[in-house]
Amino acid sequence: MHIGLFFGSFNPIHIGHLIVANHIVEYSDIDKLWFVVSPHNPLKDSHSLLNEYDRLHLVRLAIESNPKFRASSIEFQLPKPSYTINTLTYLAEKFPLEQFSLIMGSDSFQNIHRWKNFEHLVKNYPIIIYKRPGFEITETYGATLTMLEAPLLSISSTFIRNQVKQGKSIRYLVPETVYEYIAGSNYFK
Repeated sequence: MHIGLFFGSFNPIHIGHLIVANHIVEYSDIDKLWFVVSPHNPLKDSHSLLNEYDRLHLVRLAIESNPKFRASSIEFQLPKPSYTINTLTYLAEKFPLEQFSLIMGSDSFQNIHRWKNFEHLVKNYPIIIYKRPGFEITETYGATLTMLEAPLLSISSTFIRNQVKQGKSIRYLVPETVYEYIAGSNYFK
């Protein structure tokens, strides 16, 4: 089975993430897409992150009705901070019959040379890239790339967190199940 790995903080997951994920499942050769919730991305500040189990729960709520999607907590068991190459190596050992591809935006790919052991990563794992405006791919680093033009929304998890802090509605920015859960909690307040 060909599995696409969509890494992220998902702080919280929103409609933009789901639109991209659905597009990738529909327009690439992957069979399943795993949302890999990262406890701590070493290239991001962690002070504004919800607890990783809360973020995982919100991902599960968001994708529960799609059999092609799965929420993964694999990085919760690995040393922190989370390095993608370590996770991929672990998954390849744990699931030797599966083929894994990495999913990322063109903005992230532009920084891949800053990732731990990126040469090994691009040599051994195909990468599915969804294009983001203003982030053209000019250097491939020898990676096997699939480029997709996924529909994009100009929203972010940061914007959503700020909306909640200001007492504004996030309805329609996140799936209804996520909206109801956040509305009934003290998240981001």
